[in-house]
Amino acid sequence: MAADSQSRDEERRVPRTRQDGPTGPSERARPTSRDVARHAGVSQATVSLVLGEKWHGRVSVRTAETVRTAAHQLGYRPNLAARSLRLGRTRTALLVVPVLNSDFFAHVHTGAARVAAEHDFGIVLYPSPEVVSPTPGPFHSARSALDGVIASSMAPEALAVLRGDGLPLVMLDSDPRGAQAATVNLDIADGMRRAVRHLLDLGHRRLAHIPAAVDSWTFAVRARALAEALTGTGGALVRTEPAALSVADGLRAATRVLSATGPDRPTALICDDDLLAAGACKAARRLGLRVPTDLSVTGFDDLDLATALEPELTTVRLPAEDVGAAGMRALLSVLEGRSTATEVLPVTLIPRGSTGPPPGPS
Repeated sequence: MAADSQSRDEERRVPRTRQDGPTGPSERARPTSRDVARHAGVSQATVSLVLGEKWHGRVSVRTAETVRTAAHQLGYRPNLAARSLRLGRTRTALLVVPVLNSDFFAHVHTGAARVAAEHDFGIVLYPSPEVVSPTPGPFHSARSALDGVIASSMAPEALAVLRGDGLPLVMLDSDPRGAQAATVNLDIADGMRRAVRHLLDLGHRRLAHIPAAVDSWTFAVRARALAEALTGTGGALVRTEPAALSVADGLRAATRVLSATGPDRPTALICDDDLLAAGACKAARRLGLRVPTDLSVTGFDDLDLATALEPELTTVRLPAEDVGAAGMRALLSVLEGRSTATEVLPVTLIPRGSTGPPPGPS
């Protein structure tokens, strides 16, 4: 009897753990915020403030660092489901892009998802509808499923639906004038000016433009910047031939442009996108023209395609991943009630083999 009593006393003094399963010992119980508080020597409320990023002005920097260190050492991970219920948030953002099969928007998603993961958010990717139909989509009743939306080059009608739904909204590569949302843009105008200046410095004076046949702010900016960059330079825009955003349509548009003779025939083509520029290079080759000896070609975006061409494409590099990351950071700021100004990210001209001096007189 004495031995049994002693055994029961020892059992009471030993903390209980999960029972071993049929295949061996189970994992130790996941650490809680109470464990973090005990390890750091602070209250549970302090842990909640620090890990919820609400400690500024309420907890010292030293205490906040102590709590973070304790959480890291214990391997603590917040219970996202419980936090979502407590805050009334799903910790999910919708990223809306014009198309899904694009290198550029894939990189935008990568940047947004990276920042989202750092803040325990998820990203849902969805293509922008060209027309808002009466059929229910992800924007109808989205308030209950999403915390906010990041929309890139989105149709005005769809944006109106989102604004009407009252969701926090961040716009990427969109017209900031009169926008009732945070905006992250690229310095598209500067990119076009750099491309024009590059061609003028090489000696080109007859340029043609192959713009994207897409009714959006970003492509309108390119056209205006091109016209302004040529003003007073002695250079002229001899032809404009819009095309849908594909290599095949770029080829057809460039073929029409290059079929001209005399003073209307350009020595350089400026394309709104690398896909259009790839089509332009194909058109030149089929017409017996050498790039860049007989014709220079520039693109926009710096897609992987740009270095797959031969010669490689001179283009304007747009930091797509940075755009997505900045968009997600802006949405987090909106959700936290902080004001956000329009952010404009710089772009870079990448000179490569598709541009050179214009041909001499034949």
